[in-house]
Amino acid sequence: MRCANCNTELNNTDICPGCGRNVRTYKKMVSLSNRLYNEGLEKASVRDLSGAVVSLRQSLKLDKNNIDARNLLGLIYYETGEVVAALSEWVISKNLETGENTADYFMDTVRNSPAKLDEINQMIKKFNIALNYCKQDSLDLAVIQLKKVLSLNSNFVKAHLLLCLLYLKSGNWDRAKAEAGKALKLDTGNIMAKRYLKEADDMLLPGESGKLVSDIATDSDDVIRYNSGNEMIIQPVKKTAITRTGSIWGIVLGMILGIAASCFLILPQRIAGINSNNQEKITQISEESDAKSAQINDYEQQIATLKSQVEELEGQVSGYEGATSTSAAMNSLMKAASIYIKDSSDVDGIAGALADVDLTVIGDDVTSEFTDLYDNLMVLVGPQLATSYYNTGYSAYKESDYETAISNLSKAYQYDNTNVNTLYYLGNSYYNSGDIAKAKEVYDEVITRFPETKSAQEAKTKLAEINNSDG
Repeated sequence: MRCANCNTELNNTDICPGCGRNVRTYKKMVSLSNRLYNEGLEKASVRDLSGAVVSLRQSLKLDKNNIDARNLLGLIYYETGEVVAALSEWVISKNLETGENTADYFMDTVRNSPAKLDEINQMIKKFNIALNYCKQDSLDLAVIQLKKVLSLNSNFVKAHLLLCLLYLKSGNWDRAKAEAGKALKLDTGNIMAKRYLKEADDMLLPGESGKLVSDIATDSDDVIRYNSGNEMIIQPVKKTAITRTGSIWGIVLGMILGIAASCFLILPQRIAGINSNNQEKITQISEESDAKSAQINDYEQQIATLKSQVEELEGQVSGYEGATSTSAAMNSLMKAASIYIKDSSDVDGIAGALADVDLTVIGDDVTSEFTDLYDNLMVLVGPQLATSYYNTGYSAYKESDYETAISNLSKAYQYDNTNVNTLYYLGNSYYNSGDIAKAKEVYDEVITRFPETKSAQEAKTKLAEINNSDG
């Protein structure tokens, strides 16, 4: 365990050997954070993912630098289908621990698979479309979209819960119960899934479908109401039709009652037949939709293949452009050498000639003779060039002209990479100009190359501020 203030390794006492601060409370917080991490790990091992998320979040509240807890939280998010939240946790973990970190493997697994990334994007888009359909009260369309989401990722717990809720709203208790069961199989401690499951169980009829609801409910003396599946059947109560009137009126009334009874018996069957036809049409439309989705996926894979071919061709074109830039760099270096031979004090002329020579661009395309000539020339004029560019860049930095400062300080560091101030002010210029990613890269280089300097300590402070703002 290291001190949060000075990063010194702590011993068994309650006083930091580096800065002398009392670290007793800090040790307790770290210990409690580790205990909550272990608790979350145990819950995750028995698939109580919701409980594990709660424990891990509490662990990170106590110690945000608990890398193991953050990586495990990302894995749980990924397991439940929340890929964006998982990547966010892994990115934060990588920023906090730039060395060997298992978050690199997790992120590479997702980012290095174009097909997987495309599948994730499609899943997120369809889920958002389903949410919009719910807001517009187009529940049937939302159900179709959620089924497509689950066909892309059957572990997406939120999609199962939303589909279960839609089934509950439409009175489809059996399917709601099935979706809640799937969610609980993925996350045994999900409170929302348990609530939905209890709601579906309460609404389902006892025993087999088609039995009477408790005792047969009568609203009046004329009809009996009972449920068959999801339908309510209304049936008249049999009564004696023949009264004190004559036999003719009894026959007529009997015929009327017979016709009415026939209508009540035939009507439910006709409704069931219509519902069956509608269900067949819905199934057919769903199959056609799935076929079109498969065809779209094929087209998307073809597009991805074409994109990779285009990128390969662009790389070849960049290679040809690199050859041209290498030729220009050779000419510029020869011109700078010629100027130095004629007048070694003409620093401005030499700097102008070397403006097009950028070793980071031409890479390994140059010959050993080119490199030798460049190195020898740098021994002779490099310090003078670096001083000139540093003075110009530092003045621009003081005047908040960060674009000019970045250009000149970069050149100064190219000609003299031993000046820590040049590199530190270059990082500050990137930071103040809003290029946070480049600033972090430069600060890392300051810490790596000049670890014992004051600039390295200030760079660590800057990096900590950046990481805290990201968290």
